Parts: sequence; C-alpha cells; structure tokens
Amino acid sequence: MNTGISFFLLIVGGLLFFWGFSVSESVSSDISRRFTGSPTDKSVLLMIGGVGVAIVGLFGITRGSWQP
Repeated sequence: MNTGISFFLLIVGGLLFFWGFSVSESVSSDISRRFTGSPTDKSVLLMIGGVGVAIVGLFGITRGSWQP
C-alpha cells in the first residue's frame, strides 16, 4: 500500500473517531443515553469505523516500511 494513502487513512480514521466522540456528547445522544443506557448508533459507528480505518492506515505504514 502506498505510504501517502496510509497516512491519509490514519488521519481520516482519527478524524472519524473524534467526530464520533463529539457526536456522543451531543444533546440527542444524552437523551438516548438517558432512556436506553447507551449512546446513539451514529456515534458508536463513527468511533468504531474511525478506529478500523486508523488501524488499516497504521498497518499500511508499518508494512510499507518493511518492504525491501
């Protein structure tokens, strides 16, 4: 995988995670948490997706540096 693409994926993954974290602190998520005990699905999916994309980017960066 191209190192530039891997860095891009790592940055996008971080942004998605922090976006999901900020959505989890919103008013709608507070209301959902009050009634259901868990944050909204959108915030959870954004955080999980962000971590997944960041892992793919990190894997691409480390794998690209080991190739001869």
